[in-house]
Amino acid sequence: MAAPILQIENLRTHFHLKGGTLRAVDGLSLTLEEGKVLCIVGESGSGKSVTALSIMGLVMPPGRVEDGRIAFRGTDLLTLSEKEMRKIRGNNIGMIFQDPMHALNPAFRIGDQIAETMLEHLDIGKVEAKERAIELLGHVGIAQPDRRYVDYPHQFSGGMRQRVMIASAIACHPDLLIADEPTTALDVTIQAQILNLLSALRAELKSAMILITHDLGVVAEMADDVMVMYAGQPVEYGDVETLFHRPQHPYTRGLLNSLIRLSDHRETRLKPIPGTPPDVLDMPEGCRFRARCAYAVERCENEAPALRTGPDGHPVACHHVDEAHGLPDGGGP
Repeated sequence: MAAPILQIENLRTHFHLKGGTLRAVDGLSLTLEEGKVLCIVGESGSGKSVTALSIMGLVMPPGRVEDGRIAFRGTDLLTLSEKEMRKIRGNNIGMIFQDPMHALNPAFRIGDQIAETMLEHLDIGKVEAKERAIELLGHVGIAQPDRRYVDYPHQFSGGMRQRVMIASAIACHPDLLIADEPTTALDVTIQAQILNLLSALRAELKSAMILITHDLGVVAEMADDVMVMYAGQPVEYGDVETLFHRPQHPYTRGLLNSLIRLSDHRETRLKPIPGTPPDVLDMPEGCRFRARCAYAVERCENEAPALRTGPDGHPVACHHVDEAHGLPDGGGP
């Protein structure tokens, strides 16, 4: 069996603020195989984007990676210098940021920003970089790419800016592509186009992908494996088929129960997860989901559940789940 392209062990990324320590990512481990898509899901503030920034080495003060290992093709990225990380960003690992309007520099032409990535990492000249940038713009669906090359970000719509971000991210044919909420703030038609584009590019480049989202519809369409995060920690981790049809953690069930399905009757009411996530600067002891969970018992207040194998063979962080017994059928928070 081939070695995984990415392996994260016990990652802890904290932000040291005046009001206390924000444990944005607090003990995350995952494995990503070649050519696979891992979706990381959870509510806002669960640590999804900070996980991506940690992989890229882009966590800025007052945040820092406190502990863990991020092995990309066997090399621990946390041991590399900033100069060494710059050789990997955009070259071996590409990232599509959540907000392309802020990720793109408003003072530089679109095409030049794409060409810059190739000039930094590839042994090519300016003329060839421009030609490739124009080709990439066309490849991601920008009409008249030779003319749009000289335009600025403000001259593009939201969906077109996202396509530019994708073109920049794949310019050097990275082995790993990280997409952080790539369809946020786009209408449903453009969302579908972006997802179809990402799917086609992944198949063409044979790249592995980490897709960060809170949209379970996107997960169902794109994922091979899914990690569910809550309050900075993974609570369930497995293949997409298992998590959608046999979820074991109360939080995962709550997310799925809050969806509208085509089979629902008109009078069917949504089942929202009660309560709110815990204060990020004052995390409770024990299980962080217990205040919102119908299954919580005294043990949940005092002992934090570790990820352990559930009845379907995938890891779940819940005291009520072990190898022999899962949560009662039909349960939720």
